[in-house]
Amino acid sequence: MAKAVEQRNSVVIRFAGDSGDGMQLTGGQFTSETAMLGNDLSTFPDFPAEIRAPAGSLPGVSGFQLHFADHDILTPGDRPDVLVAMNPAALKTNLEDLVKGGTLIVNKDAFTERNLDKAGYAANPLEDGSLGEFQVHDVGLTSMTLEALKETDVTKREAERAKNMFALGLMSWLFHRPTEGTLAFLDKKFAKAPNIRDANVKAFQAGYAFGETTETFAISYEVKPAVLKPGTYRNITGNQAMAYGLIAASKLSGLPLFLGAYPITPASAILEELARHKNFGIRTFQAEDEIAAVGAAVGAAFGGSLGVCTSAGPGIVLKQETIGLAITLELPLLILDIQRAGPSTGMPTKPEQADLLMVMYGRNSESPVPVVAAATPGQCFEAAIEAARIALKYRTPVFLLSDAYLANGSEPWLLPDLAELPDISVQLATEPNFDGEFMPYLRDEQTLARPWAVPGTPGLEHRIGGLEKADVTGNVSYDPDNHDLMVRLRDRKVAGIASDIPELEVDEQDGARLLVLSWGGTYGPVAAGVRRIRKDGGAVAHAHLKYLNPFPRNTRDVLKRYDRVLVPEINLGQLLQLVRAEFLVDAVGYHRVRGLPMRASEIADAIRTML
Repeated sequence: MAKAVEQRNSVVIRFAGDSGDGMQLTGGQFTSETAMLGNDLSTFPDFPAEIRAPAGSLPGVSGFQLHFADHDILTPGDRPDVLVAMNPAALKTNLEDLVKGGTLIVNKDAFTERNLDKAGYAANPLEDGSLGEFQVHDVGLTSMTLEALKETDVTKREAERAKNMFALGLMSWLFHRPTEGTLAFLDKKFAKAPNIRDANVKAFQAGYAFGETTETFAISYEVKPAVLKPGTYRNITGNQAMAYGLIAASKLSGLPLFLGAYPITPASAILEELARHKNFGIRTFQAEDEIAAVGAAVGAAFGGSLGVCTSAGPGIVLKQETIGLAITLELPLLILDIQRAGPSTGMPTKPEQADLLMVMYGRNSESPVPVVAAATPGQCFEAAIEAARIALKYRTPVFLLSDAYLANGSEPWLLPDLAELPDISVQLATEPNFDGEFMPYLRDEQTLARPWAVPGTPGLEHRIGGLEKADVTGNVSYDPDNHDLMVRLRDRKVAGIASDIPELEVDEQDGARLLVLSWGGTYGPVAAGVRRIRKDGGAVAHAHLKYLNPFPRNTRDVLKRYDRVLVPEINLGQLLQLVRAEFLVDAVGYHRVRGLPMRASEIADAIRTML
């Protein structure tokens, strides 16, 4: 008999289990099928820093949250409507987030006395009534997977590992996800191990069939495709988008791309992605340490390449001396800081926004640099091109900020029209520029950028190094008035970029006297929180900063238009300090530093308090 189908506008699902249970793969594949179906979506993978954390332990739980809808959405969701818990530890660490009345699917086979003890349960929650406020489905995911695979050519351990595919099949049936893509994915992933491929395919199909036939699930759910702007979309993470933005910047500038990088979470995926695209003339160098990586990138810039280095907070600290060298050399350089929780090693896989003041001021002496911040996973593409444009045009290092939330999260990304991408081509020096001689610090009157001469160009020999340069000639100078002049010129050059970037846009609302000012990865939660307030009848405006140094030229005017300004950040108030100092406004901060993205509900509550 056909089962009832319930229509939903949106659903938030969280898969959770041991880091060896394949939750990231399961969530990622469910996301791929959701993207193909045409839903708008947003994801948040959350996993431990250890490659294989202790099995059954609370710190070892890995999760993947997906929010999908039939309309435009901005975040991975505050709380899951459905929680798939593969063991007691996954239940213990995630149950508090599940909405009351939500659906809880539990692998009952994992609720052994030993696993319950590891998770800190005195009694089995599946039996003591503590889960009464949820719709609980205790399913034998492990035992049913083993039963389905008993005739296959795999070991018991290999068969047990396929339980995530059984869970994926069940969830695919429950939410009407297509199956063709998953079957093709498994066929490709395990092409060299046909027995493993066949086992995973069979487990997936068994999970789907269980959903169809069991009386445990009387209802399935359907979320129709979203109405999105016409075009070709792909699901993309922030790190992928940033890598593609760098490739595009290389082609748009006509310069070869050189990436110097040392592997570090959560930035490593950019190095890995770019290494796959040598066909675009991309050169990637995995250095022995962070200092070597940035040094190589500066050397590449000196040699006429688009020099890039990637890292996270702990690595950026080590790069700062060499970045100071690039500032005094006035060479284009991109530094990508994919921020994570700190200080020191901190929590490597968790997001934070606490590197802003470091990238602004974390070098010796007066050493100004432009700072650009990405807002969403897809927008990382545009941010990379814009950061490259500024670096090349003004001959300066540029910091591009992302974070672990944007880097690993994904969303549908509309493939851009290549004809609409900006021309960021650069003119390299080819001949002497002053009375038959080459003056390396003879500046462009408008941008204050110095000429960029590739080594080996006849007649353009010039001195480089970290010692202070004489204006125009570039000779070593200890003259106090010259030093004062050069410090001010470098500062004016960066400040002048304000005339070359868009003004700060405001999502206005009639009658709003409160402005919420956000930056970086808080864009989605803040915009979603603002939507909630407006839906409840409140009046609030929202502005999001993508340029943090210099600020957009109209920032002061925007801030002065409102009686109150709220600045939410995943730090203790770094942008707040800059705004209060620069514009003398009595802004108020809202700060959460939990190693997690902010929630729209948190932002909405903070706005209500201000209102």
